[in-house]
Amino acid sequence: MLDRSKKYCNDLFNYSRYKTREVYVGKIPLGAGNPIRIQSMTTTDTMDTIATVEQTIRMADAGCEYVRITAPSIKEAENLANIKEELKKRGYDVPLIADIHFTPNAAETAASIVEKVRINPGNYAEKKNFNIAEYNDEQYDAELEKIRERFVPLIKICKEYGTAMRIGTNHGSLSDRILNRYGDTPLGMVESALEFVRICEDENYRDVVLSMKASNTHVMIEAYRLLVNRMEAEGMNYPLHLGVTEAGDGEDGRVKSAVGIGALLEDGLGDTIRVSLTEEPENEIPVAKKIVERYSNRKESSASQTIINVPYDPFSYRRRKTKVVKNIGGAHVPVVIADLSFKEKIQTSDLVSLGLDYNQATDKWNLGVQSPDYIYLKGENAGTPLPESVGKIIDYEEWRTLDGKTNCFPLISYSEFSKTEVSESKIIFVELRTEEFQKADFDKFNNAENVTFILSTNEDEPIALQRKAFIDLMNKNIAAPVVIKRNYKLDDFETAQLFAATDFGGLLIDGFGDGVWTTDGGKFDPALINRLLFGVLQAARVRISKTEYIACPSCGRTLFDLVEVTNKIRSKTEHLVGVKIGIMGCIVNGPGEMADAHYGYVGSGKGKITLYRTQQRNCDEKRPVRECCR
Repeated sequence: MLDRSKKYCNDLFNYSRYKTREVYVGKIPLGAGNPIRIQSMTTTDTMDTIATVEQTIRMADAGCEYVRITAPSIKEAENLANIKEELKKRGYDVPLIADIHFTPNAAETAASIVEKVRINPGNYAEKKNFNIAEYNDEQYDAELEKIRERFVPLIKICKEYGTAMRIGTNHGSLSDRILNRYGDTPLGMVESALEFVRICEDENYRDVVLSMKASNTHVMIEAYRLLVNRMEAEGMNYPLHLGVTEAGDGEDGRVKSAVGIGALLEDGLGDTIRVSLTEEPENEIPVAKKIVERYSNRKESSASQTIINVPYDPFSYRRRKTKVVKNIGGAHVPVVIADLSFKEKIQTSDLVSLGLDYNQATDKWNLGVQSPDYIYLKGENAGTPLPESVGKIIDYEEWRTLDGKTNCFPLISYSEFSKTEVSESKIIFVELRTEEFQKADFDKFNNAENVTFILSTNEDEPIALQRKAFIDLMNKNIAAPVVIKRNYKLDDFETAQLFAATDFGGLLIDGFGDGVWTTDGGKFDPALINRLLFGVLQAARVRISKTEYIACPSCGRTLFDLVEVTNKIRSKTEHLVGVKIGIMGCIVNGPGEMADAHYGYVGSGKGKITLYRTQQRNCDEKRPVRECCR
């Protein structure tokens, strides 16, 4: 078994779903052995009964199993009864979830109407006064007692009506009391939720689901892991609602969601998911279904864990230390390898599509921010001239016979390398499949300063196998860089997006991997694959190559058209590589998420927005960002 201080799942090296308690939401249970449930949230005005009902029906028809509806005040909470009645008239009995942030009376009203109530512990029972510099134990306990007084009435109503509850922490809306004691951290997120859970348990109420949402995938994954670790220590096993909040839209939103959600599902964590896209909510459902379907028939392993020493902290990101081999490993950002090996004849247009800009007048190449670092070539294409900064990877047998080897590096299998001397190349790419890795003799690798491993796995093999290889390397003190390679045989590109984001992202988040490479036999345009790999690196926050948009998915609280505004802002700012821009529809998480953005655009009232710059509100007052718009 693993050290309990690092335990957050059943098994780090074999797939095994973490068993939580069963919680019924209406007639549809989650947790325990139930399927992973899919949910989303309406974007309509809750007071517009027909619009909300019709959007709910579209969501349900797409496969949404739970529908969340915002109830910012008691009047919206009361109107949930009309929405529910109209849905029943139309033959729909989808469970409804009331989304509450600031108003206990709205939560109490909704709890007698709908099947589940979501509360945000950072907003629900505490005002953001920011007038205490440091809470002592007495002040802290006094605030907890106030929370209990305001929270217990809701618990009693939920018990009376059989209503479930989600205690949903958001990284962007932690209370000043939690921030004061724990900082803006995953630990603060976990403690914020567990304070409320302990009150629920004191009242013998356990129909509870927990979530730890953040737009930063590192924070989100670390918070969920830490939550499970803390629940284990306290004898709890509540179901988990997974989601990357404010993930954005399009490919970026899908990739970012799959990095966060997929990494946790791979570890067997998660009982219901929501993919938060800045699009119509019914667009979220097919994406969520593709993420979840991968685990519906995943076989659980009965094998026991074979590694006791886990040489890294799963609750805090730190990149694995490696030696530097040319521009791979060490402090270098992970490299991207493009695969053109299936091309019969490479044209200039093929290279241009990969972000390499050719200037015919000067006969020179310029590199874009998403140009690959290496390109894998075969046959006649081995002699294709490339820009000086882009390396060529050639199969060893071909490489051996080449006349000019400048900026050209061999790829050799483990079995070949174990009986071959290759010393004249600055990099030797040695490919090992995961099954070879377990039997490899690493003595030769320890003496080779120019080896970079290519750790190769197929699409149906869980990332736990590759994780074990990285941990083996760390425990053997082998510091060679490792490029993660996944081989796919998929029919549609969106599935490839989601699988790659999960498979690469789940390892990169743990600090594993000095490069990424995927092959598909030429089924998809190499330019799409190249863009995808850079997108995964950005979503995992290990290599930034474009503007990042922290955009909420919209709901009934939103004060402007988020899709339209996001597209307008993107059209004017997408050239700002490395800049993070928050686009938030209301003040629930808006000010808090600005703490992770360089610029922000937040709806702060009807016909009013608040602009942020360098995490400060754009006004004469210089209050901290979390004090703005309170």
